Amino acid sequence: MNKSLLMAALIAAAALAACGKKEEAPAAAPAAPAAEAVASAAAPAAEAASAVVEAASAAVEAASAAVDAAASK
Repeated sequence: MNKSLLMAALIAAAALAACGKKEEAPAAAPAAPAAEAVASAAAPAAEAASAVVEAASAAVEAASAAVDAAASK
């Protein structure tokens, strides 16, 4: 009889654990707005980085022209 009670208790515990409400799925939903916020914040940074690269390229060209001009004197 003790084994029957033990088995009944184990089956009941397994059934309750299997029917438990899972709350982890709704927590994944806020990740989408966060990803959009990061993407929207990254766009101006990418544009600024592009402007910095263009400015650096212009500075290199100006420096190269100055070196060429000094070398030809």
